[in-house]
Amino acid sequence: MTPTVTTVGDPLPEPPDGAPYDVTVIGAGVVGTALARALAHHPLRIALVEASDDIGTGTSKANTAILHTGFDAVPGSLEARLVREGQRKLAEYAAATGIPVERVGALLVAWDDEQHAALPALLAKAEANDYHAARILDADEVAAREPALGPGVLGALEIPDESVICPWTTPLAFATQAVRAGVHLHLDCRVTAIATGKNVHTLTTSRGPLRTRFLVNAAGLHADVVDRMLGYDAFTVTPRRGQLLVFDKLARDLVRHILLPVPTAAGKGVLVAPTVFGNVLLGPTAEDLDDKTATESTGEGIALLREKGRRILPRLLDEEVTAVYAGLRAATGREDYRIQDHPERRAVTVGGIRSTGLTASMAIADHVTGLLAGIGLDLGEPASLAPLTMPYLGTDDRRPYLNAALVARDPAYGTIVCHCERVTEGEIRDAFAATLPPRTPAGLARRTRAGNGRCQGFACGAGLRARFEGTET
Repeated sequence: MTPTVTTVGDPLPEPPDGAPYDVTVIGAGVVGTALARALAHHPLRIALVEASDDIGTGTSKANTAILHTGFDAVPGSLEARLVREGQRKLAEYAAATGIPVERVGALLVAWDDEQHAALPALLAKAEANDYHAARILDADEVAAREPALGPGVLGALEIPDESVICPWTTPLAFATQAVRAGVHLHLDCRVTAIATGKNVHTLTTSRGPLRTRFLVNAAGLHADVVDRMLGYDAFTVTPRRGQLLVFDKLARDLVRHILLPVPTAAGKGVLVAPTVFGNVLLGPTAEDLDDKTATESTGEGIALLREKGRRILPRLLDEEVTAVYAGLRAATGREDYRIQDHPERRAVTVGGIRSTGLTASMAIADHVTGLLAGIGLDLGEPASLAPLTMPYLGTDDRRPYLNAALVARDPAYGTIVCHCERVTEGEIRDAFAATLPPRTPAGLARRTRAGNGRCQGFACGAGLRARFEGTET
């Protein structure tokens, strides 16, 4: 196996032979990590640079975690094609690597005459997107499917193949495979300027210069800033904040499907959805802001969600809220991805990747790899990557503490550290020994769920923090 290279903090290492990277990907969210993994199939020198201290810390960690069918994308758009292809690719990849997925299906619920009248057009749109399993349900069928729904439902469009997925394990799996295959991951490495020469880009970063022949801008919320460093001004990213409420696992029996509103121009609206962790989500809001760091929650946002939730699923508001969080989506004023090759710069921009980016990530990666080949990158002969099995974070009997044989072999898997989420000493030990170990308690939570339960780390938090501070006794 190729030795793994992940660097943090110190100045970037000089390549042994002084040669530049073949390709550098800016941004280690779900799209950037998927692209690094796709490129790792080829005999290339690849760098993945990320401004934060971990992979997947931007939009990728704070979304609704839905594996979309693409039924409601704009027919004929690039997004529609890549979501459709990506859904199939990611479902297969998740099954092979142990990423939790639950095929719960979705209902687009109509609450008034205008919404009800829109259902046939939404059905036609799904069929135009080559999704033919959708069907319209009457009010009685909807009530039978979801008995806890609020009063006044007139009907719904059923999308049986919509699923929920783990949004944290997915980019971690991509990045792990990429790094094991030889990709250099440079964290805490913010790009501040790009100088483009005849054959090589020189990136000025917070950790020193980095040279590369080809460049991919997958910087998410900052894709417009990086694009301007390359000399382009095609779009502006408006951060669209989505606040969400996470309800306790005791609420899980209230909902059987992803419950979607009839969509508007601002997005898919406020939904209620189960999660692969056994909780229930309510959200998101859709607030266009100027600040690309504004991930705080607000009283107004929470009040709006509770108002919407009371109509959709009244009993949900009687349940305990486990957590509140907010994420920012990269809105660009166009209902499609902004993926563009720049042959004269040996670069590709991957911008405007909004809520469907998780689903489409693997298809986006393949598409961009093709664009790089089209602008002169010699990919060489592809090779398979070593198989990967990720720690399982779902709620079924694959959790280690439920595996009696595993506990008998290694009692650490029977020693519970986080009681809310049933996370064991063995899982935490494995996370620290992994190819991409956590650097913060939040990173550990994304890898194990430790501290993410109903007490939000009140019981286990101090002990978990001590592991990073070296003060554990």
